Amino acid sequence: MTRETPPCVLGVDPGLLRTGYAVVELRAGRLADAGIIRSSPRASMGVRLRELEEGLEEVFAEHRLELLVIEDLFAHYKHPRTAILMGHARGVVLLAAARRKLDIRSVSATRIKKTLTGNGHASKLQVQKAVMAAFGLPRMPDPPDVADALAAAFYAVSTSRARSLRGSRPPAAASGLER
Repeated sequence: MTRETPPCVLGVDPGLLRTGYAVVELRAGRLADAGIIRSSPRASMGVRLRELEEGLEEVFAEHRLELLVIEDLFAHYKHPRTAILMGHARGVVLLAAARRKLDIRSVSATRIKKTLTGNGHASKLQVQKAVMAAFGLPRMPDPPDVADALAAAFYAVSTSRARSLRGSRPPAAASGLER
């Protein structure tokens, strides 16, 4: 990493088996890196969490990250164990980002999907297709964990741009516009 590298956002879709990640330049919205951090499915919980942390540290070392966007934890009453296991992975991601003093935004999956697709309940396939179009990818990101991480990063870039546009306009009363 050099000092000339632009500031980036890290979108993360946490999981114990696979954690999707995407690094996107904050200002240009250009994709810098994306992939999966895998853990050993038969290893102990501690080993799997360490593998996740080590993979994250590699990503942190490669990029000039300013912001982490991660999905809020969601628990379905039929599958509470899934939420608990994801919570372990999510905790490692949050701790690693906090140690790097990154700004952290936790956002609901429905808000991320609505920003990307216009539909807060978009399917995995819709998210994959929308991410492919948004970043001009030659093919759909696969597995879906990468698409979800790209969607989180897209959310951050989109909302950052919207904030900067609002900040550069005169107030509605001064411009004669009503909201």
